[in-house]
Amino acid sequence: MSTTAMSPQNRAEALAAMETEKEFDILIVGGGVVGAGAALDAVTRGLSTAIVEARDWASGTSSRSSKLIHGGLRYLEMLDFGLVREALHERGLLVQHIAPHLIRPVSFLYPLTHRGWERPYVGAGVLLYDTMGTAGGSSRGLPHHRHFSKRRALREAPCLKSDALTGAVQYWDAQVDDARHTMTVVRTAVDFGARAANRTRVLGFLREGERVVGARVVDLETAHEFDVRAKQVINATGVWTDETQRMADTRGQFHVRASKGVHLVVPRDRLQSTTGIILRTETSVLFVIPWGRHWIIGTTDTDWNLDLAHPAASARDIDYLLDQVNSVLSSPLSRADVEGVYAGLRPLLSGESESTSKLSREHVVGHPVPGLVVIAGGKYTTYRVMGKDAVDEAVRGMDARVPDSCTERIPLVGAGGFEGIRNQKHALAASSGLHVARIEHLLGRYGSLTHDLLELVAADPALAEPLPGVDDYLLAEVVYAVTHEGARHLDDVLARRTRASIEAWDRGVSAAPVVAALMKPLLGWDAAHADTEVDHYIARVAAERESQEQPDDATADAARLGAADIVPV
Repeated sequence: MSTTAMSPQNRAEALAAMETEKEFDILIVGGGVVGAGAALDAVTRGLSTAIVEARDWASGTSSRSSKLIHGGLRYLEMLDFGLVREALHERGLLVQHIAPHLIRPVSFLYPLTHRGWERPYVGAGVLLYDTMGTAGGSSRGLPHHRHFSKRRALREAPCLKSDALTGAVQYWDAQVDDARHTMTVVRTAVDFGARAANRTRVLGFLREGERVVGARVVDLETAHEFDVRAKQVINATGVWTDETQRMADTRGQFHVRASKGVHLVVPRDRLQSTTGIILRTETSVLFVIPWGRHWIIGTTDTDWNLDLAHPAASARDIDYLLDQVNSVLSSPLSRADVEGVYAGLRPLLSGESESTSKLSREHVVGHPVPGLVVIAGGKYTTYRVMGKDAVDEAVRGMDARVPDSCTERIPLVGAGGFEGIRNQKHALAASSGLHVARIEHLLGRYGSLTHDLLELVAADPALAEPLPGVDDYLLAEVVYAVTHEGARHLDDVLARRTRASIEAWDRGVSAAPVVAALMKPLLGWDAAHADTEVDHYIARVAAERESQEQPDDATADAARLGAADIVPV
């Protein structure tokens, strides 16, 4: 069960190989979940593969989703049966085989508000949803939906107003820590031999005539520039798709439009419920999602034309979400209840409609110029299919026989032996001295790789201490994030390897000096650099808080941009 660590040395070796290798089969630009999926697909077909990401793995859209693995009930209502069927198939694969340690079932209560017609209408839709999920045997382990009376629904979710429902339907989907999952997909690709480097930006594409034959990149940590040559380049940059296409002097075959989705994080004890809740709004749907000791409430769906790297949540966004959820709560939430806020951008394919909620979530693949494949659109749940389709298109432009995709049958690192190790949780707790709840927490984040964390704790018992202000996480997880998971900066650990930036009341500020001190010797920082990391993180949190007090997108964006990145991109 030993796996390749994405250590600082591994990154340095990857960059050296990218510079010196005569030619890779595939170079992937973009380290979100689609790029990660494409890297894993390519390398497991026997193709030499490199992947670069300008910031951190999953630092864009792929760390700021609703954290659901689902078919999408609203797409079923829009009669997009193909997308729902595909997504439900992928949900089943992820839950059962690919990532059972990272993906777990979650139930949702759909309150009914009309008597008579609504229950059979909603019930028929959810029955179809369940049926499509089981058609290929892909949703074993997820219970089927249930109909509740009003009294039973209120027992499941006492937080709801009595007059907010006439009954309810409960159904099941799945959820994921999106940033951790994306990083794990990259790490699995590295384990198969892919070369991966974050904080590495593409400056432009290399051309031979009309053909793209690689990219000029820069290691942002050292400012060293070099060329990476490849037979095919896959552009998997999400909301940056248009910008990346322009580097190839092509307008592309399609365009991506950014839709902003804002989520709130509130403490678990503020809402009494044993289940998640889904509500219909005027423009879309609203989820109340259980998330450990918290709830995630989201999302908005509005056009965004400002900074793509740091979409900002405004006071208007936060008030909208609070107003929507408070319309059904017996004890309303206020701004004082909000622990964390995050905003992400969906890469939607541009269409005729002016409403982003109506734009397609289907993905498309194009080959705008020889040697360059572009993948865009889609949704998180179908990342594996998107990666496969992108590599299929790249393979069509190569003069070689390449095996078909096999990622349906490739478990991610940490999945192998997970069931057996989970059954040993009490023994692991006894031998490690950690509480069984701690072991369960580690198993849900690392799976069978939990042994790596326990070895760190055994070697240095001080690493069994929790992070200040966010005691769900151990100090050992910070060390592991650097030595095995590619974390390069404080923000990588507090915002993505852990979720301190949205789960802690102080958004990780009190943990920042402790985390920096742990990272310092592992990354060769001097004292001044460690202090700079802390200062940058505190400035980021302050800028985000200020943006969330602003009345609209323009003022929120200006406030958020008041804090610069630790490494300019």
